Amino acid sequence: MVVPGSQHIEDKMYHPPEGLQKDAHVPDFNCYLELYKKSIEEPDVFWKEVASDFYWKKPPTGQILQYNFDVTKGNIYVKCMEGATTNMCYNVLDRNVKDKNLGERVAFYWEGNSPDHHEAITYGQLLGQVCRCSNTLKQMGVRKGDRVAIYLPMIPELVYTMLACTRIGAVHSIVFAGFSAESLCERIMDSQCSILVTADGVYRGEKLINLKQIADEALEKFGDFYLPHQLQTSSSVNLTPVVFPVVQTPWDAACDVCWEEVMGQVSEQCEPEWLDAEDPLFILYTSGSTGKPKGVLHTVAGYLLYTSLTFKYVFDHQPDDVYWCTADIGWITGHSYITYGPLANGATSVLFEGIPVHPHVGRFWEVIEKYRVTKFYTAPTAIRLLMKYGLDPVQKYDLSSLRILGTVGEPINPEAWHWYHEVIGQKRCPVVDTFWQTETVRDTFPFFGVEPTILNEHGEELEGEAEGYLVFRRPWPGIMRTVYGNQERFESTYFKKFPGFYVTGDGCRRDKDGYYWIAGRIDDMINVSGHLLSTAEVEASLTDHGAVAEAAVVSRPHAVKGECLYCFVTLKDCREFNRTLVDELKRQVREKIGPIATPDFIQNAPGLPKTRSGKIMRRVLRQIARNEKDLGDLSTMADPKVVEVLFNHRCETAS
Repeated sequence: MVVPGSQHIEDKMYHPPEGLQKDAHVPDFNCYLELYKKSIEEPDVFWKEVASDFYWKKPPTGQILQYNFDVTKGNIYVKCMEGATTNMCYNVLDRNVKDKNLGERVAFYWEGNSPDHHEAITYGQLLGQVCRCSNTLKQMGVRKGDRVAIYLPMIPELVYTMLACTRIGAVHSIVFAGFSAESLCERIMDSQCSILVTADGVYRGEKLINLKQIADEALEKFGDFYLPHQLQTSSSVNLTPVVFPVVQTPWDAACDVCWEEVMGQVSEQCEPEWLDAEDPLFILYTSGSTGKPKGVLHTVAGYLLYTSLTFKYVFDHQPDDVYWCTADIGWITGHSYITYGPLANGATSVLFEGIPVHPHVGRFWEVIEKYRVTKFYTAPTAIRLLMKYGLDPVQKYDLSSLRILGTVGEPINPEAWHWYHEVIGQKRCPVVDTFWQTETVRDTFPFFGVEPTILNEHGEELEGEAEGYLVFRRPWPGIMRTVYGNQERFESTYFKKFPGFYVTGDGCRRDKDGYYWIAGRIDDMINVSGHLLSTAEVEASLTDHGAVAEAAVVSRPHAVKGECLYCFVTLKDCREFNRTLVDELKRQVREKIGPIATPDFIQNAPGLPKTRSGKIMRRVLRQIARNEKDLGDLSTMADPKVVEVLFNHRCETAS
C-alpha cells in the first residue's frame, strides 16, 4: 500500500507481512494481475467460476454480462446472469447450513449499546428466525415484488427482516434509524412500501431515540390515501413491541400485537421464492447533490456474486476470522459487508449497536479484545474521533488478534492513516482503503471486472499520470441498475455527461505507478485559475497542523480566479483561533501543495455539519461560504444547530 503526504516516514510503500501473504487468496501483485486480466478479457469465464459456488435453480441462458453505457444508442441497461433463477437468502443461509454443515457456526456476535447486552447467533438459529419472519410478513400480505421499509437499530431483528424479504421476493428499503420522520416518510412514499418494520426505541450512547414515535409521525404525513402496515419489534430499550395496522389514532390494544407473539405462531420452515437474476433485491436511498434522495436499485444475482467476491478478496476472508464492520446496515457498506458479503462466505461477524465512545472511549478496542476480531473495518471519522482522546489502546487492550484493517466512507488523511496503522495495527496490519458509492466499489487498483479510466472536461481520455473525472468503461455484476421509478434521473446523473461511460461524480488522480487516488466528489474539486485542486488534499494539509482537529474545504466564487478556497477548521481543545494561526495555516498549505492552493478564507468551525453516518455535508458548507441562507432539506443532519454557529463565525471579508 502507498500513503500520500507522508512527511515523517521516508518509505511510502508498505508491504503486508509474509505470514499473511502465504495463505492469502491473492498472495502477490502478479496473482492480482492475472485474475484482473481474466476478469476483463474473459468476463464470462471469470464470473461463471464465481457463480459455480452458489445454488441456481435454473442456470443462465446467455452471456453473463450484457449492457449499454451509451445514451446515444438507446436506454442504459445492465443484465447479469440473464435467464438464471436463484434466491439470495437461500445462498447465504440454507446453503451454509445444509450444504456446508455450518449450522453451529456463529454468524453474528451481537453487541448491544450497553456491554451488558450481547448474544451469539448461529447460522442455524439465523435461518430459523428468518423463516419465522418470512412467514409473518406473508401473513401480513407481503408478496413478491412488494416493497418493505425497515426502520430498525442495529439489532438482530434488522438482519432477520432484510433476509426475510429476500427469501419471499420482497424488496427491502432500509432507512437508517436516526433519520427524521420527514426523511422516513419521503422514502416510504417514493418506493410505495406496504409494510414498515420498526422498533419501540433505541439508545445511542445515553441518548434515547423513540423510533415508534418518529414512525408514527412519518405515517401521519401520508394522509388517508396511503397507509402501510407497521410490524414493530422490541429493541434494547425493552419497551412493548407490537404488530398493528397503522391508524391515525393512539395505541389500540385490540389491534396491537407483540412481534414475539406473532413470530411464535408461525413455522420455522419457509420455502424460498425463486427469483429471476435481474429481479430487484433492495432499494437504498442516497443523498443527491440537489438534496432529493435517489432510490438506488440493486438486483439479486449480481449483488450476490459481487459482494461475496469483494468480501472474500478485499478482506482476504479465512475460515477462522472474526470480522467486524462498524458501519450501520442502513448504509450500503452495511448491506454489503455486514449482511450479504460475510454471510455468503460463511463468515463470523460482530453486529454492533453502540457508538465508539460509550460507555467509555475504549469501547471499540474492548470489543476487538472480547471477540478476538481479526478483520476490522471502520470510517476515518471514527479513527480521527478516537485519536483525539489521546488513548494508546495497545497499553490497555489486547489487539494482537488483528490481521487486516479497513477504512471506508471518505478519504483518510495521512495523520489518521499512520495512527491507524502504527497504533491499532501495530505496524503489522495492512490497511484496505476502499472507495465506495452507493453504486460502486473499488480499491487503489481496480477490483476484478472494473475498468476505470480518467477523462478531462472535454471527455478526452487521459493516459499515464493524470487527474480528472473518474469513469468506468463497463459494468460489473453488483453495479446499480437504475434509480427506482426514475430511469431518466439515472441516465442523466451517471451517463449523459460522457456517453459510453459510467460517471462516478468523483475526481481522481492516477500516479506514475498506476495507483488511482480518489480526490473526492468532482463538485468538491476546485478549479482555481485553471488548476484543478483536490479539497481532500487541502484538508489533509490543514489537519497536519498541530492545532487543527478537523477541516473541510469548499469552493467560493472569485472575481479573478473563478473559484477560491474557503476552509472551515475545527480546533483541538484549548487552541485559540486568531490571525497568527490563520497565517500559519495558509503558509502550511502553500508549502505542502503550492502557492495556487493558498486558501483565501479560513473560518473557525467549532463543529461541522454532518450526516448521522458522520459524513460532512459540503453542500451546506458551500452555501455558508457564499452566505446563502436558504439551505434546503437539513433532515439528514445530525445537529442542525451547527449551521447557526457557522454563519455567526463567517469570515468578515467574505460577507
